[in-house]
Amino acid sequence: MERMSDQPARWSQATVHPDMWADPDDDPRNSEGPSPDGELATLQDFLTNYRFTLRMKCEGLDAEQLARRSVPPSTMSLLGLMRHLAEVERDWRNWISDGDPLPKLYGERDADFDAAVAEQAVVDAAYADLEREQAATDAALAEHPDLSERVGKDGIAVRELMVHRIDEYARHCGHADLLRERIDGRVGQ
Repeated sequence: MERMSDQPARWSQATVHPDMWADPDDDPRNSEGPSPDGELATLQDFLTNYRFTLRMKCEGLDAEQLARRSVPPSTMSLLGLMRHLAEVERDWRNWISDGDPLPKLYGERDADFDAAVAEQAVVDAAYADLEREQAATDAALAEHPDLSERVGKDGIAVRELMVHRIDEYARHCGHADLLRERIDGRVGQ
C-alpha cells in the first residue's frame, strides 16, 4: 500500500549539474572571467552572490509558501528571513553612524519573523524593504572604502562589518535551503 507523505519530492531545475539551483547560463551568481581583484571587491562579490542566492530561494513562491514555517518548531520562514535581513541591514547602518539609531522597521524583537504573514502586500513590502535597506547600507559603506577604517560610536572596522554581513547572509542562505526544500522539494546550492 502506498503511503501519502507531506514531504515533497526533491528536485532541481538544473540540468547540467543536478546539485545546483540553476544551470550555469541561467545563474546570475556566475560571471565570466576571473574573480575580482582586491579584498574589498572580493568581499562585495561574495555579499552580492549571497544576496542573489536568497532571492533565488524565494523565486516562484506565492505569499503562503513564503510565509510558511516549514521547519517546525522553528518560526523561520523565507518571508521572515527577508524581513529579518532588511532589519539587519538597517541595524548595520546604525553601527556606522555616530548619530541617533534609526528606528526598527518591524517593531519589537522577532516581529520580523512573527509578523511575516501570508499576504501579498506583506511580501511586496518585504522585497521593497530589503532592496531599499541594502542600497542604503551599501551607500553608507561606499563612503568608507578603507577596510581598516574604524567607524561609528564603537569604532568597528569596516572589514569586520563586511565580513559580518557575508556571514549573516551565508548563514541565512543555509536556512533558506532547508526552508525551500520543505516547501516544494527544490534543492541546489
